[in-house]
Amino acid sequence: MGDGKVRGIVHLIDETKTFGQKGFRKRLVVLQQDNGRFVNYVPLDFTQDDCDKADQLNVGDDVEVEFRLNGRKWQRDPSSEVKYFLNAEAMNFRVLGQNPAADASSVNDQFADAGQDDDEVPF
Repeated sequence: MGDGKVRGIVHLIDETKTFGQKGFRKRLVVLQQDNGRFVNYVPLDFTQDDCDKADQLNVGDDVEVEFRLNGRKWQRDPSSEVKYFLNAEAMNFRVLGQNPAADASSVNDQFADAGQDDDEVPF
């Protein structure tokens, strides 16, 4: 296992999903990183009781997340191909600030919603 930190803007906060008879819980949070040439999307998994921590996050938040890398080996049967999987399990995070672009888009959405009356001229 490896531990690390990653910083980015919260792009997506998924709903908590439950798997199996034992009720394993997992919640996906995706961070967005723009390096100027392209946008990188970093998926992080909150698991079990840590799923509830993601309730403190908002899309657009600038965050730093501590994570642990988990790798798995999977093979259907002895004669099939071996596959390897990697995921980053979020352990803790810090909100560093609000993304100003996210604030502006939510304000624009509020104005757009307010102007939905078809009987009025928008100017």
